[in-house]
Amino acid sequence: MYQLDETIYFYAFALLPMLWLGYLWVNNWKKKTQANFSSSKTLDALSPHRSSFKPLLKMLIVTLGFSCFIIALVNPKIGTQLETVKREGVDIVFAIDVSKSMLAEDIAPNRLEKAKRLVSALLNDLASDRVGIIAYAAQAVPQLPITTDYGAAKMFLQALNTDMLSSQGTAIDAAINLASTYFDDEEQTNRVVFILSDGEDHAEDGTIDAAQAASAIGIKIFTLGVGTEKGSPIPIKRNGIVESYKKDENNEVVITKRNPTVLESIASTTDAAYMDGNDTQAVLAFVREELKQMEKKEFEAKKFVSYKDRFQPFLIAGFLLFLIDILLLETKTKWVLRLNLFNEKDAD
Repeated sequence: MYQLDETIYFYAFALLPMLWLGYLWVNNWKKKTQANFSSSKTLDALSPHRSSFKPLLKMLIVTLGFSCFIIALVNPKIGTQLETVKREGVDIVFAIDVSKSMLAEDIAPNRLEKAKRLVSALLNDLASDRVGIIAYAAQAVPQLPITTDYGAAKMFLQALNTDMLSSQGTAIDAAINLASTYFDDEEQTNRVVFILSDGEDHAEDGTIDAAQAASAIGIKIFTLGVGTEKGSPIPIKRNGIVESYKKDENNEVVITKRNPTVLESIASTTDAAYMDGNDTQAVLAFVREELKQMEKKEFEAKKFVSYKDRFQPFLIAGFLLFLIDILLLETKTKWVLRLNLFNEKDAD
């Protein structure tokens, strides 16, 4: 097994044809200049030990040397060792509100983008915990099952948008019920759900019931509120330009406000906490401290291929080839003359 560290350096191979074009042009210019200066017989008499093969040989050596340096820059890695990696952590599910109210721009750039950036920052802060992602509006849909692949988590996170669910509204209870089914390890003592929302909820009674059911099976639900309590209209955009704002049945502009009361009730029901999600650093510090106090469980032991750098042989080979090029003169070598390897005749 192998992998290439910096594949961008492969573009440097495009310089080699230019190098050869330069060599051919110089070689052609030298022949024309020599022809104008003297005849071939006179030139052979003046320079009897001139080799016609060594300039080409030197060019081939230079080309190979540059190729070795380029491959060294790419840094090929070869897997030669298997390592057993044991991880300890907690299971975390992020439930992210993707209803239209999350398009409000009372927090820059808007509530949904703020929530996504907050989750991304939390992922950067995690070490060996497992994570999952749920998106919800009037219904909840799974986006990423429990995994340790934070790269995949960020990819799915960036794909979240308010158009992914056709039915609109905000049903936090559906998100809690779905999150409760995410935890696949019955022995995991710490199960955590983070709900990121502006707190608008169209099923408040059902939400508290769902939170109580989650708490009964050992799930803690931390809530992170995004947006402001002053509120903001919901822009309707086309090609990034605001055309109008969402209106109600009375043709009045809808002002959506953050509702911390609902989010606080959910968190307190599960013996967790509510945080203002607008302050990223405060949230990171809070989550870091909470996770530190939780009991960690060893939940997997996987074998990973340990890749080792293999740029060194190519680097050494490149230096050796250039050293040969420096030491190799463009004149005939005496022992080579005796062997007549290149069918070169001695000058009379």
